[in-house]
Amino acid sequence: METKEKKAFSLIARIGSFRHAFRGIYVFVKNTHNAWVEIFFNIIFILLGFYFSITKGEWLALIIAIFVLIMAEAFNTAMEVHMDLTSPGQHPYARDTKDIAAGAVLISVFLVIITVLIIFAPYVGSFLAK
Repeated sequence: METKEKKAFSLIARIGSFRHAFRGIYVFVKNTHNAWVEIFFNIIFILLGFYFSITKGEWLALIIAIFVLIMAEAFNTAMEVHMDLTSPGQHPYARDTKDIAAGAVLISVFLVIITVLIIFAPYVGSFLAK
């Protein structure tokens, strides 16, 4: 087995890595319909955060929940692309892999919903009581 020589650190190569990462984000957003739905609702939650002037801690919880969801959806999409490439036919392991990845997204959706309810329920309650 041949081993590759370790390349020296290159700032230009690191910058090139960012180009690939941004392309990945572009491909993800362009091709993942669920991402559009999630982004839409997350924008609403962010606007509500500004409207109700939520605290720094609440912002932190909201942002973490939102990013966990988007990352889970991106990993799910990457897993689906990989499974479609390596197992184009029906295979139970490919199905399980896709279902587990989708389950991770659903868990992340629950995280966002719970976070939003905990943060915004008191604000909405006070708003409606006026």
